[in-house]
Amino acid sequence: MTKPQKAGILLTTLLVPALLYVFLRFFTENHYVLPRYLPKIDSARGEPLMSRVKLADGREVTDTVFNHIPPFSLIDQDGKTVNQSIVEGKIYVASFFFTRCGTVCPRISSQLTRVQDIFRNNPDLVFLSHSVDPEHDRPAQLKAYATKYEAIPGKWYFLTGDKADIYKLAMRGYYLPAVDAGVKDGSPDETFIHSEKLVLVDKQGIVRGFYDGTDKEDVDRLVLEIRVLLDIYSKE
Repeated sequence: MTKPQKAGILLTTLLVPALLYVFLRFFTENHYVLPRYLPKIDSARGEPLMSRVKLADGREVTDTVFNHIPPFSLIDQDGKTVNQSIVEGKIYVASFFFTRCGTVCPRISSQLTRVQDIFRNNPDLVFLSHSVDPEHDRPAQLKAYATKYEAIPGKWYFLTGDKADIYKLAMRGYYLPAVDAGVKDGSPDETFIHSEKLVLVDKQGIVRGFYDGTDKEDVDRLVLEIRVLLDIYSKE
């Protein structure tokens, strides 16, 4: 095989993936649709509530009414009181943890560090990690934990506050279990106190996905679906 032939093969090998990416990115439509979760239920009929909504093109359609993550007021790792304004106009990944957890929480937090690194330069994505042991996890403990997992200030918030508010937010906002198992006596049950799920929430405050934060493959799915959601918003 001559040198020009070898050069041609090498050039083709390099160009084909690049051209394929350009074609897929700019000349095709994204047909990957993310579901919406947690519809509101009509208590009388036991069925999802429906409502008329207006689309961007002016058409009206009947669609399911979904629950929105409720407003909150909590304290971050810097001791600042924060509320839902920190996620306004953004998509975010929510999770529940506590700093004294030595089993699932480090695995979840390590995976979140990985996801944060992938999207570190995208301002439209933030992370909220809520402590289910707020009586112990004050800002100083959260700050040390945030430093350990290389949390980027203003992008990854570790939140504490009134325990009743946090548990209500977990169970009635994200529909995740949160149980005070051994917290009061200083020996929290790491296998039972909170869910290992990560929750993807869109800019309207609607849940778009649940993922096992201890499972790398499921977290890879989260990364993919974050990209899909960001792409959907970029085309609006």
